Order: sequence, then C-alpha cells, then structure tokens
Amino acid sequence: MSSLKKTYLSLGSNLGNKLEHLQNAINAIHTQIGSVLKVSSVYKTSSWGFSGNDFLNICIEIQTVLSSEDVLQEIVSIEKKLGRMQKTTNGYEDRVIDIDILCYKDEVFFSEALIIPHPKMLERNFVLVPLNEIASNFIHPIQKSSISKCLKNCIDRQEVKLCSAQLIKPKSLREHYNYIAIEGNIGAGKTSLAEMLANDFHTKLVLERFAENPFLPKFYEDKQRFAFLLEMSFLTDRYQQINENLRKCKVSRSFTISDYYFFKSLIFAKVTLQKEEFQLYKNIFEIMHKEVVKPDLFIYLHQEPERLLENIKKRGRIFEQNINVSYLETIHNEYLTYINAANYLNFAIIDVSNLDFVKNTKDYNLILTKIKSIKKKMILL
Repeated sequence: MSSLKKTYLSLGSNLGNKLEHLQNAINAIHTQIGSVLKVSSVYKTSSWGFSGNDFLNICIEIQTVLSSEDVLQEIVSIEKKLGRMQKTTNGYEDRVIDIDILCYKDEVFFSEALIIPHPKMLERNFVLVPLNEIASNFIHPIQKSSISKCLKNCIDRQEVKLCSAQLIKPKSLREHYNYIAIEGNIGAGKTSLAEMLANDFHTKLVLERFAENPFLPKFYEDKQRFAFLLEMSFLTDRYQQINENLRKCKVSRSFTISDYYFFKSLIFAKVTLQKEEFQLYKNIFEIMHKEVVKPDLFIYLHQEPERLLENIKKRGRIFEQNINVSYLETIHNEYLTYINAANYLNFAIIDVSNLDFVKNTKDYNLILTKIKSIKKKMILL
C-alpha cells in the first residue's frame, strides 16, 4: 500500500513580486514536502480580514510521505526561508507568503498547532475557487460534500478574479526520468529503496535475481573455484534481464526503477577474479555493455562498512555471514573509481549511513528530497 498521502494546500502572497513568491513556494514544497501534482490558476482577491494589498492566491495538490504535523513544520520552514516575518499583531496582516494545509487525505485532526480540515476554508471564496478548479470532486471530511458543492453553498461574496499569469508545476520523477538505477554496496539498502520508490510512484520494478543463482552459495564456500562461473552467470542473467525489461520500457516511455545496474558485474568481477580471468571477462562485458540500456539517473547509496555488516547480519543470508570490512571497502572503492570515470553516467551519491529510511518516514523523505534536487545532466552518448 502506498505511503503517499494526497494533500491540498492554499498559497497566497500580497507583498513584493507575488508571482515569484508563489513559484518559489511551489518549488520548495515539491522538494521538501512532496511531489506537486496539480497547480491551480492564479486568482486575485482583496485582502481578507484586514485592510492591505491585494492577494494572489492558488491551491495545489501534492503527495507526501510526511505526517500532517511534519508537513506543517516544513511549511513554517519554507515560509521563513522565503521571507515571511513573525506576526506583529494578533490579527491578519500583509505577508510575503502564506501557506495553509486545507486537507490531508480524509483526515480529521485537532491539536493546539494544527486543525485539519482547515476550519475556515469553507468560508473563503479565495480558497474554494482555486481548490474547486483542481479538486472539485474531493469530499470534505467533515462536511461530507464535494468541493464544488461547498463552493456553491459558500456565503462569502468576495470577488475572486482569474489572472492571466500562470505558474509552473515542477516536473515529477516520472517526467524527469525513464529509468533510475539504485546501486550500493552489499547491505546498503538498494533493494528496499527501489521497492519503496516503485510502490509510491507506481512504476515498473526490476530486481536483481541473485537468489536464483546456484553458484552464489558455492562461491562463498570456495571462491577460487567458483568465482568465474559465478561472475559469468551474473553477467549473462543481468544482460538478459535488463535488455528484456528496459528496452520495452524505453519504447513505451514508462518509468522504471531497478535495484542494480549492469556495470556492477565489472565491479565484483574485478575484486573476485584472477587477472587473466578478469581480462577475458572484461572483454565480454564491454561487448554486452554497448547494447545495454543506460539509466537516466544512477544513484549510489553509501553506507559505512560497520553499518553494512549490521544489515548483512540482520537479513541472515547464511552465505554472506563471512563477509568482512576489508572486502566491503574494496567493493566501495571500486564503485567510486568506476563512477567517477564513467562520464556517460548521470549519477548522485547519497550517504545513508545515519538514516533508516525503511522505518523512519523523515529519513525516506530526506532521500526523496535529495533525489528531486539532483540537476539533470545532459549526456551525449
């Protein structure tokens, strides 16, 4: 079941370059809180509840993994970064940016700091008009009526004027990339992260079929004897799996996430094979690599070796229990060497040594934030 919660926010500004403030807020929300799915038109209204400059108002629909209280914390942080000053009066006043949580999925929530749904949203045309544009069929959790019906029943007579100006919806991961590969050392959490991302963004997931490899347990018992057989079997299986799945996805332009990329074959082979074996292996690899679909984004998860060993021990695969720190450090260094030399790769290294993104929603959101903030690199192949 998806961990993403559909949330509606109201944004307004009546100071300075109002459009720019709204766009900056949208971009910050997309990066820090959750993917922006919809952005309403811009509407102009007079100040509500006090005498001040006219406001520009919008509503947006987002998806977030954060709790409603965490969303509020991020909103306060964003408002502060964008220049909103601390209130000087008890009433309403001019502001650079104002962001309110209107609805958080179908939740009804009361605390000293936060009430959901927003207690005054049904009294305000400047909220309901843009919200109706993007969520007319959404059912208000308390009123039990659609937003379109709530708008018709609203007694507020304030004029809400449609503006010609338009704001830009930030691109989602789906729109930025066709294929993301998640990599990392043994026990780094690449499969867990790939599964979580694929689940939340409803994408095709390609997982390495290492458990089906009959040579893997034998390799850990007798590395010298079974190393070449193991690496060749992995190489051919990865080549077949990536080509079968990714070529179809490339044609249909569907979003795909995998928990490995083909070049990991070369990384592990270099560590495990004898010099003569590796040279033969490398020749075969390079022929295959030319035909393999390359990821639009390659993410390498870095974990400290001690933490890797903890994770390896926890998952309990018998044949992995004799892995030592030295081996993990060697694998890590080979990854870095290859990544830095592979100028065809659009890559990012994310340190997850102090994160538990499986159990901690904030840590998972931090990784999403880092991924969204990656600047796409244009590569000529």
